[in-house]
Amino acid sequence: MRQLATAAAVLLVLAVPVLTWWLVGDQSTTGPDNADYVLPPLFRVSRRATRALGTGALAVTVVAAALLIGASASHSFDLSWWSVVGPLLLLGILLSLGWRVFTAGVVGANIGAGLFVFIIGPVILALVAWVIFRTISLVN
Repeated sequence: MRQLATAAAVLLVLAVPVLTWWLVGDQSTTGPDNADYVLPPLFRVSRRATRALGTGALAVTVVAAALLIGASASHSFDLSWWSVVGPLLLLGILLSLGWRVFTAGVVGANIGAGLFVFIIGPVILALVAWVIFRTISLVN
């Protein structure tokens, strides 16, 4: 049961950013013909593929969260590991939101990208530091 809980935690941490990416959607304010990008999208994803990825991530998120909560309730998943999983979930949400902001096609400067770096950048660094510190302290 511990391996199932670990797999559920990993799947949850991987699925939540994809779900967030889908829910946020494209933030472009103009068409790709005359758009300026901070980071150009690596590839175009069709609406059908976006919907399939999003609904798949939603299903994985719900199932993995249910399994992980059940494993926590039955004490087959050590509750102290939530102090790692929770910040990783927040980190995934922030990074996928940032990806949507940075790959948005805009005319001129992307003010949202600058604000994201200025405001959310330190939060991301703090989350990464916490996850590393807490993981090392739990493993030892």
